[in-house]
Amino acid sequence: MHDHSFSANATDVKIDSEMLTIYLEDGRIISVPIAYFPRLLQATPEQRNSWRLIGRGQGISWKDIDEDLSVEGLLGVH
Repeated sequence: MHDHSFSANATDVKIDSEMLTIYLEDGRIISVPIAYFPRLLQATPEQRNSWRLIGRGQGISWKDIDEDLSVEGLLGVH
């Protein structure tokens, strides 16, 4: 059983041609190769950098490429 009461909200996102890095308000940093996300991998640099935080930082959305990621999912919380 997992406790889902913690707060893991993103405050910033950095993305390049290889890595997606998400900065969390509690100080943690998540780095994931963009190869795990085909839409991000195939996107142009402009599309990759056109992200916005959603749900008060609970997720990241790339409207132009129809990609949404949740912080919980990136942390592997089930």
